[in-house]
Amino acid sequence: MSPDTDKLQERLGYRFQQPELLQAALTHRSMGGANNERLEFLGDGLLNFVIAEALFRLRPRCNEGELSRLRANLVNRGSLALISRDLGLGEWMRLGGGELKSGGHRRESILADAVEAIVGAVYLDGGFEAAVALLHRLYAARLADLPDVESLKDPKTRLQEYLQAGGKPLPEYELLQITGKAHEQSFRVACRLQGHDFYGEGRSGSRRKAEQAAAEHMLQLLKGKS
Repeated sequence: MSPDTDKLQERLGYRFQQPELLQAALTHRSMGGANNERLEFLGDGLLNFVIAEALFRLRPRCNEGELSRLRANLVNRGSLALISRDLGLGEWMRLGGGELKSGGHRRESILADAVEAIVGAVYLDGGFEAAVALLHRLYAARLADLPDVESLKDPKTRLQEYLQAGGKPLPEYELLQITGKAHEQSFRVACRLQGHDFYGEGRSGSRRKAEQAAAEHMLQLLKGKS
């Protein structure tokens, strides 16, 4: 990693009084010794609180479950990785040889963890208000354009609610096939409804995701036939 983090600090909109904290936040455990895991833990707690408070103020009509879904959408690994890529964090990450060779500076989990670690580092360096201000900057566009809450429900939940609204029985999920080696299995699942001869089908690397895909397919079939 380049020792010059001036450009990164400009992108963050924050200047560290203790540059070693930023260095620690950018150090992956593959380097051995001190790394960013403790800072990540701290930043995760701050992130969840600050985003929860922002959503509480922005969506006064949302209930607890809806607020939780919105927050989960904003603080999940994918969202954090997108923020990390916007900042170009991969350029400054300190990774061990193995991670460097395998492209760790592009790995979603490493990038997401680094964002949380930086939040923790800013808190230790500048205090709570500095960390809050950083998160508001990083999330400004996302908080200004929040998704529709209904769109955040997973397919199995949406299918269940759709069926219950029509007084219909709940679906059943059947594992049709498992293929591939133990470390890279593929699951094929069917979603069946009582009284229907058609079924939804999904395939994924985990049974849970395959069930979600099957539920989504079943929803499409039902809405297409209604």
